[in-house]
Amino acid sequence: MRVMEIKEFGAPEMLASATRPDPAAPAAGSGEVLIRVLAAGINRPDVLQRKGHYPVPAGASDIPGLEVAGEIIGGDLAHADNALGLKVGDKVCALVQGGGYAELCTAPIAQCLPYPKGFSDQEAAALPETFYTVWSNVFMRGEHSEITTFVGQTVDSELSGNMIDICPVGALTSKA
Repeated sequence: MRVMEIKEFGAPEMLASATRPDPAAPAAGSGEVLIRVLAAGINRPDVLQRKGHYPVPAGASDIPGLEVAGEIIGGDLAHADNALGLKVGDKVCALVQGGGYAELCTAPIAQCLPYPKGFSDQEAAALPETFYTVWSNVFMRGEHSEITTFVGQTVDSELSGNMIDICPVGALTSKA
């Protein structure tokens, strides 16, 4: 498969096209799916990794890319974490540990969501990192419900915008 790898740390020009072996379809019990990547998001950790300031986590791919959008082509679809009933052929966006700048990428099925209606591949690829962060912090950790007023403070305008999109009632302040 074709990938974009970091040939040396630095500017965007340090990303280079390369060929790597195709990953095997995840085995039963793994809770992972194999996605044919149609678009990959670019976010702060990807840029920091390219510059040499974000070490690859143990066990993660050295190929950059934490957000992907594409089509499920295989994997552990019978896993209990497949709460959405995803199947081969479904278009999903996913948050991954790395490896998104490739034609194929594995992702935990619990971190895959169907494309929002009307979204392009590129739009879907831009969702996972910030939307999952907001959802996790506001609704899971913060235990807010849909009938609550949320006052949040961020240092990232992208997160603030996504908080407004997700939170039904929002009073947000942003520190630029």
